[in-house]
Amino acid sequence: MSDARAKDPLAKVEPADVTTTSTAAPAKDIVLLGPPTADGAGIHVLRARDERIEAGELRGLQEGRPITGEIVTLQPRQDNPRLCDVKQSYSPPAGATLQLGHKGPAKVATEAYREGWDEVFGTKPSSKDLN
Repeated sequence: MSDARAKDPLAKVEPADVTTTSTAAPAKDIVLLGPPTADGAGIHVLRARDERIEAGELRGLQEGRPITGEIVTLQPRQDNPRLCDVKQSYSPPAGATLQLGHKGPAKVATEAYREGWDEVFGTKPSSKDLN
């Protein structure tokens, strides 16, 4: 303890008085793995980076599906495997949004919708079958 601090406990602490116990700098981007998502296809996570905490989901990449969010690689820590260091491989450009080729809501038709269409509506009747 410095002499100034011994005389006055409210004296300003100089940076030389403060020491850290770790020799290596902590990782700037880490993830804490949580429970599985409701559909079982992902994991809830808490991510600490840039001095902020973010909540999100971690899901695997699937061929033919759009990428929503970032692509990251996780390196589990030896002392706690649920705590991982993050290496970011891809991040969408800032302000990037999905641009539709038309106005109005998204036009989405699932395979189940397409299969059920003919069952519900069938084919158009020919004009000679009518009265």
